Amino acid sequence: MTNPKDTPPPVLTADGVPLKKSLRRALRLRQLRALALVAPALLFILLSFVWPIGMMLFRAVENSIVADTVPRTVAALAGWRAVGDEPPEAAVYAALGRDLRVAVKSKQHTRLGARLNYERSGMSSLFRRTGRGIKKLDPAAEDMPDAAWRDTLIAMDKRWGEAWPWAVIKTHSGRFTDGYFLKAVDLRRAPEGVRLQPESRRVMLKLFWRTLYMSAIITALCLLLGYPVAWLLAALPRGKAGLLMILVLLPFWTSLLVRTSAWKVMLQQQGVLNDILVWLGLVADDARLVMINNRFGTIVAMTHILLPFMILPLYAVMRTIKPVYLRAAVSLGASDWTAFWRVYFPQTTAGVGAGVSLVFILSIGYYITPEIVGGTTGVFISNRIAYHISSSLNWGLAAALGAILLLLVMSQYRRVHDKLINLEHAKPK
Repeated sequence: MTNPKDTPPPVLTADGVPLKKSLRRALRLRQLRALALVAPALLFILLSFVWPIGMMLFRAVENSIVADTVPRTVAALAGWRAVGDEPPEAAVYAALGRDLRVAVKSKQHTRLGARLNYERSGMSSLFRRTGRGIKKLDPAAEDMPDAAWRDTLIAMDKRWGEAWPWAVIKTHSGRFTDGYFLKAVDLRRAPEGVRLQPESRRVMLKLFWRTLYMSAIITALCLLLGYPVAWLLAALPRGKAGLLMILVLLPFWTSLLVRTSAWKVMLQQQGVLNDILVWLGLVADDARLVMINNRFGTIVAMTHILLPFMILPLYAVMRTIKPVYLRAAVSLGASDWTAFWRVYFPQTTAGVGAGVSLVFILSIGYYITPEIVGGTTGVFISNRIAYHISSSLNWGLAAALGAILLLLVMSQYRRVHDKLINLEHAKPK
């Protein structure tokens, strides 16, 4: 065994502190200093990115207004089951009347009606009309018997004598709901379970599908047009490439709204493109092409706007590829196509992946261009989200649509990333 007396003494610093302890302290101070340097960036990300997304996800499931506005009614409806068109017992009417007396004073009944109107048309007008009747009641009406409350509410609006308003209140009385997400995929929650929306209201899945496949078409067109341009820029000397790069970046110096409006002018039936086609004799003057307010207009305008976002990452990667690789492949007997496809293209997969991901993610959430040139058949799901935020004020549904769109973008990004990894492994060594 080793004699403890033979163990060397610990190494000390100049101030008598063990060297290991001093090094740990210095490392801890360095880590704290690094954390302090990145803290502003972390705080900015939390406030501008993580917090809004978290609030959006919460808004998509939050539903406390029903339970907070009519708590006694929710409790009274707990044991009621809708059978045909039979309304609940008189005690439920009394509970609703007393809840509404409180809600009318704070003007919460209109908000409750607006919330339930998202689920069934007519609820907003029902609560507004009942609220006006509640205001006219004598203060002593609070102690009315249950049967009197039932007669009073039905006299205010005969719809209270039916079962469906009560079924809507009970179905959506929880503090958290999946109703917004169900509606975002053309479903609804009814007393008997989850059901499809009526045929006339099934629009969300169509919009999601349209957004995905039109974004894919725009991305494919940008890749098809941008790849040769990026190759030309990478093959030219730096001076000439710099001049052409100015032309690529020139659209960024013009407002997006101006560029989109310019396409609206060019694509209309009396616009520049139709005039040229008529002048060339390709189209009759009385049969001008309809290229605006449809999907074609959206695809053309967005391809033009997003094309630089495809060219720039492709050029950045192609600029690093040495031309000697292609010359070596040709000298070894490969055709021009084989040299390009087997030698050059695999080295550009990183740029292709970056450009495809960037353009697809930008296009899937685009709003301004489809709104201006898309009409009714060329709008995206982002336009529907904007409508529910600014016009219908259905923020819960807008949040649910935004959350689903976020998941779609993340899933597509993951798929592109996996394919890039596979292509990277298949590169020639």
